[in-house]
Amino acid sequence: MKLQNANDTIVAIATSMGEAGIGIVRMSGRQALRIADNIFVCNKNKKPSQFKTHTVHYGWIVSGPQSTVHSRQKKNKKPWTVDCGLWTNIVDEVILTVMRAPRSYTKENIVEINCHGGIIAMRRVLGLILDNGARLAQPGEFTKRAFLNGRLDLTQAEAVLDVIRAKTDSALKIGQVQLKGEFASQINNLREELLDILTILEANIDFPEEEIAPADIKKIYEKLNHVNDKLKNILHSSMHGRVLRDGIHVVICGRPNVGKSSLLNALLKRERSIVTSLAGTTRDTIEEIIDIEGIPVRIVDTAGIIEPRDLVEKKAIQRSRQQIRQADLIILIFDGSKKLASQDQSLIKKLKNKTVLAVINKMDLKEKIEKDKLAKNFNQIVPISAKNVKNINLLEKAIVNFVYHGKINISESALTGNMRHIEKISDSQKLIEGVLNSTDSKSPVEFVAQDIKDALDCLDDILGKRFSEDLLDKIFNEFCIGK
Repeated sequence: MKLQNANDTIVAIATSMGEAGIGIVRMSGRQALRIADNIFVCNKNKKPSQFKTHTVHYGWIVSGPQSTVHSRQKKNKKPWTVDCGLWTNIVDEVILTVMRAPRSYTKENIVEINCHGGIIAMRRVLGLILDNGARLAQPGEFTKRAFLNGRLDLTQAEAVLDVIRAKTDSALKIGQVQLKGEFASQINNLREELLDILTILEANIDFPEEEIAPADIKKIYEKLNHVNDKLKNILHSSMHGRVLRDGIHVVICGRPNVGKSSLLNALLKRERSIVTSLAGTTRDTIEEIIDIEGIPVRIVDTAGIIEPRDLVEKKAIQRSRQQIRQADLIILIFDGSKKLASQDQSLIKKLKNKTVLAVINKMDLKEKIEKDKLAKNFNQIVPISAKNVKNINLLEKAIVNFVYHGKINISESALTGNMRHIEKISDSQKLIEGVLNSTDSKSPVEFVAQDIKDALDCLDDILGKRFSEDLLDKIFNEFCIGK
């Protein structure tokens, strides 16, 4: 499949809009150097199309005749400057970088303009480039061109987004490993092993008079087992990778005034929620992302579950219940300075089918809560003082234990956390397992070969050796415009 509008030169602002020291406008395509010639001037009496690749040049972006910039060689003065009466043609003072094809991110000619980071300056530079024949890039189009031009495989292209969106050091590490091509390398190795097996089987199909010897069947069986084990290992590690990439959804809930907002503040290590002695202070859900031992945790403080007194509380409680339904883990918090209330008992009953971590708050006060009643419903109970930030580390360890089921290991072997990859690996592994069973039961060679072909197709889908325009649109539409 060819890139649509492959002859277009595209441009986008590659940095966030707003006030900043530097803003980058990126241009890629056949006309990138010609357009740069029309808008950039410097003292070297050269145009960008004459610059060597991977060189950086200081000058101006201009919107009018380029004769406004002159070279001056006078004693005790700058070697070159701008005529003071002609500043109206100057858009911005910039640094321009040239990267010629094929040694660039997209394998096309790329020009990057580092201008001042103000909104007006960047928009004027962008507007000049558009006026000179470029078009605005679509989301992820630079990376899409890098993939279609063979600069990256599809797993590496997806890893670009993972690196950008990484919320923790561990998530960043997985994205970087995938970007380096280590995941693709493993998939390619497995693909080669399956191709070798398929070659033997197809030779048997094409030349039936030359039967495969029993020793060859045994060897095929061993190779398939090896591929199956490798796929299982990748699947196992990818589950950890998905957690590190996407995080987990944790909801703090409980009856009013048990310390939910205080607990959120303690976990965040800053004042985020308003805390008062009045019940019902939190009137809406509050969400934050925190890093707990490399795990991105989207933690949500909810309104206390009570009978609503007005429409606002009714809406808040509806949102709280929705968050509870979607949660991976619920932290159910109790007031240790009071006996269990009917509202506590009701929540325990409603959450019996959810994964719940029980927390007793206010351990700094005289204890009145009936622990024995809680012990009947929960395997683990963590006592804390959110107000005094005591035992918060124990709660964090309990959350990590939930993620890794007691095996606290960031899993450096995790090569991907991408759900698309996981689904395709799982499909391939199931097909190989089916092949093993078919081989063992002496199914026709044609059926075995077809299953292996289907397993190969799954691996090809991961790498982008097979793709549809819809798939690419789905992947790259998640990118920002400048990447």
